[in-house]
Amino acid sequence: MPARCGWVSDDPLYIEYHDHEWGKPQYDDQKLFEMLCLEGAQAGLSWITVLKKRAHYQKVFDDFNAQKIAFYSDEKRAELLQDAGIIRNKLKVNAFIVNAELYLEIKKHQSFKDYLWQFVDGKPVLNHWSSLQQVPVTTVQSDAMSKQLKKDGFKFIGSTICYAFMQATGMVNDHTTDCFCYKSLK
Repeated sequence: MPARCGWVSDDPLYIEYHDHEWGKPQYDDQKLFEMLCLEGAQAGLSWITVLKKRAHYQKVFDDFNAQKIAFYSDEKRAELLQDAGIIRNKLKVNAFIVNAELYLEIKKHQSFKDYLWQFVDGKPVLNHWSSLQQVPVTTVQSDAMSKQLKKDGFKFIGSTICYAFMQATGMVNDHTTDCFCYKSLK
């Protein structure tokens, strides 16, 4: 069995996510929007909780099609808050909708990829952590991203959420140096 980052449990879903998605650079606007929403949904919870619900999130949030989400009716919002397959937090559900509206506004002027990747100058930051204890929970870049997102009206996008998003979408490579993924992303 290959060496993996210390946060990965023996859950097959977690292993699959770590090995094939986490830390790999993501440039697709819609996928970036999805991950920003899901990282916000994680606030106060463990990522595995959200990961186990991700397929259902994709189903009930129209595969994170912002053009649909931005126009959800009050009835759709109420329906989502009754759905046990997602995290039924009114503020988080409403944040998805607000963030979809803002995503569409940004897309009128630039790609969402360019808007987000500007915080790492358009290329992944390669870190060299030998242990999980060295990995930060925020950085100057995540602070700047959070500040800009807040200024633009986004919700559930504090610096810790932004850094987790940056890790997940490969804006930073925080695989520890003993992890087999570290070398493949160098």
